[in-house]
Amino acid sequence: MPTAVAKIGVIVALATALPAAAQQGGEAAMWSAMSRADGRALVIAHRGASAYAPEHTFPAWDRALDMGADYLEQDLQLTRDGVLIVMHDDTLERTLRGPGCTGRVIDRTLDEIRRCSAGAWFNERYPERADPSFDDARVPTLDEVLRRYAGRARFYIETKNPAEAPGMEEKLVAVLRAHGLDGGAARDGLPVVLLQSFSAESLRRLAELAPAIPRIQLLEADPERELIDRLVGIADYAHGVGPSRRTTGPGLIEAAHALRLRVHPYTVNDPAEMRRLLEMGADGLFSDRPDVLASVR
Repeated sequence: MPTAVAKIGVIVALATALPAAAQQGGEAAMWSAMSRADGRALVIAHRGASAYAPEHTFPAWDRALDMGADYLEQDLQLTRDGVLIVMHDDTLERTLRGPGCTGRVIDRTLDEIRRCSAGAWFNERYPERADPSFDDARVPTLDEVLRRYAGRARFYIETKNPAEAPGMEEKLVAVLRAHGLDGGAARDGLPVVLLQSFSAESLRRLAELAPAIPRIQLLEADPERELIDRLVGIADYAHGVGPSRRTTGPGLIEAAHALRLRVHPYTVNDPAEMRRLLEMGADGLFSDRPDVLASVR
């Protein structure tokens, strides 16, 4: 069986053999566009500054911006009446509180979900960080997020469970288009929007609908050798990978970079681990603590 080092060598050889036009054209430009002008790693606020405020709420994203985040993350779910909301789980129980705030997101209308507090759970779980105002937080729509932060933030958007929500990609691109963000808009040299998913099918569909927006393939916490095996195929439709911090090693980063794939591991909250991954060459990190990451990078 080939060793991981041997596989990396094969990948590097394949990357070197790519047509010059492919390396010098749009893909090379996308590679360059996905890095800060100063070369420092990207600070990606995981569901906002979610160590300090309820995830996927305006308080969490507001804090993340104040802490110097380069990107604010949004996970998408689709309601029963076809509205894209920003919420991680496909069920209501973990992060919503109130009468009737149970069940699957896709079985609830936006109005039903709006009746739930999206912040009370945080006050319950983290009394030392509680804020009475969090009780008033509500689940936002993607449209509301883009309007609130227009011109002052960048967005790292994930399609969650797209197979169970047919048409999610079309709705996403329609919302982006309404805000003028479907054509690869940039802010201070970085793309305003990055799109991510664990679903290769979803990313391929987004490549058809909005080819100018960079796409990131999220990776499960599989052994590094298995992840390296997948990279050549991923490079056909994506511009980066999002591996778990637990399975991100120098071999994966080297192989990804050989294929012009950026590497954004998730979710890193310990300063020592941040330094370790950045020293390996990670291009950005997801963190619940963007202030810590901003001070380390």
